Amino acid sequence: MPSASPVGRRNVWARWRRLALNTAVALSAGSASLGLWAETVVRYGISMADIPLTTGQPDRGAGAYQFTGHTLYDPLVAWEANIGSRPGKLVPGLATDWKADAKDPRKWTFTLRRGVKFHDGSEFTADAVVWNLDKVLSDKSPQYDAKQAAQVRPRIPSVASWRKVGDYAVEITTKDVDALFPYQLPWFLIGSPAQWDKLGRDWNKVASQPSGTGPFRLDKLVPRERAELVRNPGYWDKARLAHADRIVLMPIPDALTRANALINGQVDVIETPPPDALDQLKKGGFKVVSNVTPHVWPYHFSTYPGSPWGDIRVRKAVNLAIDREAIVQLLNGQASVARGQLDPSSPWFGKPHFDIKYDLPQARALMAQAGYGKNRPLKAKVIIAQGGSGQMLSLPMNEFIQQSLAEIGVQIEFEVVELENLYLHWRSGAKADMNAGKGITAINLGYVTADPFYALTRFMDSRYIAPNGVNWGGLNDPQVDATIDKIRTTFDTKVQDKLLASLHETLVDQALMLWVVHDTNPHAHSPRIKHFVQAQHWFQDLTTIGY
Repeated sequence: MPSASPVGRRNVWARWRRLALNTAVALSAGSASLGLWAETVVRYGISMADIPLTTGQPDRGAGAYQFTGHTLYDPLVAWEANIGSRPGKLVPGLATDWKADAKDPRKWTFTLRRGVKFHDGSEFTADAVVWNLDKVLSDKSPQYDAKQAAQVRPRIPSVASWRKVGDYAVEITTKDVDALFPYQLPWFLIGSPAQWDKLGRDWNKVASQPSGTGPFRLDKLVPRERAELVRNPGYWDKARLAHADRIVLMPIPDALTRANALINGQVDVIETPPPDALDQLKKGGFKVVSNVTPHVWPYHFSTYPGSPWGDIRVRKAVNLAIDREAIVQLLNGQASVARGQLDPSSPWFGKPHFDIKYDLPQARALMAQAGYGKNRPLKAKVIIAQGGSGQMLSLPMNEFIQQSLAEIGVQIEFEVVELENLYLHWRSGAKADMNAGKGITAINLGYVTADPFYALTRFMDSRYIAPNGVNWGGLNDPQVDATIDKIRTTFDTKVQDKLLASLHETLVDQALMLWVVHDTNPHAHSPRIKHFVQAQHWFQDLTTIGY
């Protein structure tokens, strides 16, 4: 067992402090490369191990949508991600309007945007929307793609059926009345049926020659090395034309390597720079940007029989055993303390009775009441990612948690996997053999919390128990379901807000997750970059980046 003292915990971070940034060298490297960039090319070091799927629905989690999702494609309903001064909101995408039927609110009519062309020149119509829904939700359709379906089915669980009601109108029917349904649609992206036909109905060929309606086109794809996106000059939204002629996405999963690539002029922008490099990067002329981000870094517990997290005293104890301020400090301020799934500034935070804070004596007392301690430790296995977008600094943060929990008699064992493998375990649910069969009873995965569906209901609704959705832990609480039913059947946002606040109160008071910090989504970039809007969202709009 590693040392559990404060000094021991900080030693976890010692091996993450190997980056020696020489300010003079950094300035020299930055200056030397200035003259090489006459054209507007931005090279972006991303934290993923590979380029996300390019065929329409990206893999590798929510963060991938900013790279090969909302760059190449558009959704019916979009999320505003090019504003940094306030939270974004739902805005028209390929649909200019949407509304639920007054007589049967399960039926939603979407009025489609006219005059939009796919990158291959074919026209966007209602037929394309129906074709794309078949592609991911109808396994009998010729164009059905299991890879894309696996990514998006859990993100749009309300969809029951769909049909064309005009050349520029579609009707989508939900399984039940669901007032929050539009929040699911920024995740459903629309590609060209004509391009799929042209390429012999081969999704592998489409991967290198995709055709969406987005602000960028894919020019070149080299798996695990790069994807080159070029500006789409004919993009329908003239307010969102790309600043850069070309953006080159380069997978660099290691934070130290990303920082060195920025310093050496190999890339112009990186996400998630290592915390200990921030001050030196700033001194070297590089700009570090971050913003309020609706994104939380938790452990999600299994609620199934036999789970060591079945005792609420244990769940509360582990929430009280974490010195979150120390983690923020170790992240060099690039995070904020989490006191629940949401930030207290959220209209849906409510007034939970359980005060999440660092209280080691109370944590030990609760563990003793539950029958555990250092002489009789509780043992649990948690699946985590090696790293990747949304996982912050996964390994050192998890080692910090491991040592912190050891102080109250909780012995954590890790199953460490690559990020896409982690998502497979997540979509399968805690009860699946790949999790329960290995003794895995918690998963560490960063969650986007920008809207009610993504923050709350998808994790608590028994109808969304995996694999039907991402209620990973299998929560099945009739009172919770009753509250969610009220939320889904009211279209009054003030009433929704009150009900959502009560739902978050339940989530926190039952300590159904171990919440650690909210990410601030830091990026660092060269002084050559003059345009960069850091949105208050996990999505970042790459059209805002340029010289």
